[in-house]
Amino acid sequence: MAAASIPMFQMQVAFVISLLGVYVGWRGVIARMTGFYDLSGAVKYLLYGIVVGVFLALAVDQLILITIIEDSSTSAVSVPLGNLFALSFLIAAVESSLALFLVGRPRVTSIRASPPFGWALGLGLGSMQAAYLIVRLFDPDLAPLSPIAGFNPFSVAMAALIALLASMGHALPATWQGNQLLGGSRTKPLLFSTLARAILALCLVLSLFSPAFALVATPFVILFWFRAQETWLPSGLTPAARQAYRRTIRQADRHREKAELRIRGEIIDSEE
Repeated sequence: MAAASIPMFQMQVAFVISLLGVYVGWRGVIARMTGFYDLSGAVKYLLYGIVVGVFLALAVDQLILITIIEDSSTSAVSVPLGNLFALSFLIAAVESSLALFLVGRPRVTSIRASPPFGWALGLGLGSMQAAYLIVRLFDPDLAPLSPIAGFNPFSVAMAALIALLASMGHALPATWQGNQLLGGSRTKPLLFSTLARAILALCLVLSLFSPAFALVATPFVILFWFRAQETWLPSGLTPAARQAYRRTIRQADRHREKAELRIRGEIIDSEE
């Protein structure tokens, strides 16, 4: 199973779905921080993540997923967990080292942009890993080993979940590394983010054979999403800017709520 044998339309659908996590992560985080950080710099780091993510995703595909497929039979899925975790940890260490290098550059730390740039970098890395996995998921050749393989409504829904988990799951440790860099910590974030990325990669690969593995990773991604929103991402702002950012977020939520409740034609009373 060296190459996926799916129609071009399905492959395009796979890549479109893989970008879902980028859209959600960008709209939910970076777009809300416009004016507080360098948006053009975040775009550049997103592109870094997409380019490098192609090679890291290829490594996960060839060294982990293909190993499982080749060692398995139609009656059982073989998962040599020890060897696969070692390979996953090695790939994750490369990614963590890359994130440390990019978000720790003097031009980035000098403007305290490491957390949001790490977020954008992780979105790009995760989207490419999701693209590879979704293409494999849509491949009918995987059907003897996976009850959800092929192009069907359930696999499309599973692909959307994989896209969200991959993008957020890679953005969160990169953001945490950026947050810790501002405090002068490098080694501990490198080790723990590597471990988190390795476990996430295995969960996402194994979710192609059993969706339960995706459900295992979901609560952790949700939990640390809120931690990133409340602590890690605003950590690079000065106290005054952080206060202004939180005030802006509160006002945006209040205005959105008023817009939803407003009756058409009614005059708006503004407190501003």
